[in-house]
Order: sequence, then C-alpha cells, then structure tokens
Amino acid sequence: MTALRMRARDFLSEDELVAVRERVTWKGVALIAHAWALILGAIALVAWWPNPLTYLLAVGIIGSRQLGLAILMHDGAHGCLSADENTNLTLSQWFCAYPIFAETRAYRRYHLQHHARTQQEDDPDLVLSAPFPITQLSYRRKFIRDLTGQTGYQQRKAQLLNALGPNEWPLAQRAAHFWAKLGPQCVVNAILFAALAALGVWWAYPLLWLVPLLTWQMVITRIRNIAEHAVVPDSSDPLRNTRTTHANFIERLFIAPYYVNYHLEHHLLFYIPCYNLPRVHRILSRTHAGRMEIQPNYLAVLRLATAKPNQDDRPGQLASSARRARAGAEVGADQKAGGF
Repeated sequence: MTALRMRARDFLSEDELVAVRERVTWKGVALIAHAWALILGAIALVAWWPNPLTYLLAVGIIGSRQLGLAILMHDGAHGCLSADENTNLTLSQWFCAYPIFAETRAYRRYHLQHHARTQQEDDPDLVLSAPFPITQLSYRRKFIRDLTGQTGYQQRKAQLLNALGPNEWPLAQRAAHFWAKLGPQCVVNAILFAALAALGVWWAYPLLWLVPLLTWQMVITRIRNIAEHAVVPDSSDPLRNTRTTHANFIERLFIAPYYVNYHLEHHLLFYIPCYNLPRVHRILSRTHAGRMEIQPNYLAVLRLATAKPNQDDRPGQLASSARRARAGAEVGADQKAGGF
C-alpha cells in the first residue's frame, strides 16, 4: 500500500479520531502566548543582566521560539489553531507568520503539495531531503553558514528581491507588489520595534530578534528538515518515509518546540492539532511500533544524515550540492518555511 492510499482509519478507531481531531482555540492561543512569553522573557533577561552568556542563551531561546512561531503558523495552515477559520487565520497570520516574515495562505498552497506527494519525485520538499546522507565536513560547512547568518541573509535577500519585483516594472506596480508580498510583515515588525523602543530596549530588535532569526533559527530549521525526511528507509511507506524523533527537555527548548518532533504522526493525520500528536504517537506505538521510523534523539538523526565518508567530499560533488542548494532556494523563495 503506497503513501498515497493510507487512510486515518487504518491506524485509529473512530472514537480515537474524534478525540484527536478536536481543535480548541484556547489551546492554540496558549501555545502562541507561550512562545511570545519566552521571547519577551529572554529579552528581559538580557536587559536585566547583560553579559555574553545571557545573550547567547537568549539567542538560542528566541531562535527556537521563532521556529516555534513557524510551527504554529504551520498548524494554522492546516486549520488547527482554531475550529473557526477566521480566528485560525488571524492567529496564524498576525501572531505567528507576519513577525517572522512569512504568510500562511501562500505557505498552505505550497505545503499541501508536500503532504499529497511525500517523498515522491514531485514532492516540492524533496530537495530538502534528497542530498542526504552527506559527509560530516559538508554538514559542518552548512552549520557554519547557518550559524553565521549567511544562509539567513541569502534567504531574506531572495525574499526581498522577489517582493520588489522586476526592475522594469513601474514604481507604483513594484510598490503594490511589495505590499502584497511583505507589507503586513513589515508593519508587524515595525510595531515590534516600536514596542521595544517604548520599553527602552530598542536594541533588542536587531540584536535579539533579527540576529536569532538569521542564525540559530536557521541552524535548527535545517536540523528539523533533516530529521523529518532525510535518509528514511522507504519513500513509499507512510510509516517509514517520515520520521518521528524523540526529544528531551533541552531539545524541546532549543531545537524542537511545540511537538514538531512528532512528524510521522503529523503526516498520517495532518489535520490534528500539534498538542494531540503525542497522543497519536502513543496509539500508533501500541500496534505499529515495529514499522514506524523513530529515532531516539536528534544527535542520532544527524549521525545517520552525515554517514557518508569524508573522502567522498570531492569538488565535483560539492558543485552538485551547490546546484541542489540553489534549486532549493528557488522553490518558493518568498515563502519557503522549511517543509514540516
């Protein structure tokens, strides 16, 4: 049975499906509030006790919550933040997507193709997993590019150029195109900057919002991409073409917020709110544990993904990797949120 033919009732009973499908608005709001509380708490920590250690800690926490906002936007794209679509879209757009320069509806159109064709040749996210396994040296280069902001800069540059439109367009047309692509995102970020300035910490916007967005958030987005679909055992088996990765408290704090590690469960039932995914995991584990692609932690996944011998890291292969990376950057350059 292929990945395109599996049904929810092949895995859960009708009563179980009814229970895990329930979308509770206050739970969605609570997760969003949790993300912003940690962000503001990290900013307050640095403002109250400024030193290199608190700054690095804050960058790690804020970067992980920025990924968390992307995850909650992704829940919104699946209609899971609230049973009411207007509420769902408002929460997803204004409190999750716009602050991180994303957009829910554009992401939804692209992302549902990934669910329909997971790990098949026409999966738009295949470029994120196809190059693996790679060498440890190759991953180290990627990690350095991510951590130093090079990856984030290139992505945001591509997003900005796409929003500005071609140079030959009239100014009015370019302005309208920019507003349609990035207008609300810029407004929300201007409000965020103004609010921080009003609190006397204007410096927090560049140092504790943009820096994490361009650095640590890029690092863990790549790790999450790898964990979800790279080096999976069987591209046509829905229990083995997507991975769930167990995460301890530290991993959930800095790498995998808001149940994003339960990716196999999400793919089997993509209309399930993220807070119900652990329950789905427990149900599936009772009958399908032997078939499910599960790894004990993110380090184990990275070992699998970097298992290619370093002597294979030759110039010709590096050029091929660069071509794949460019191809990936071109897929939805103004909206790529990293798969899920």
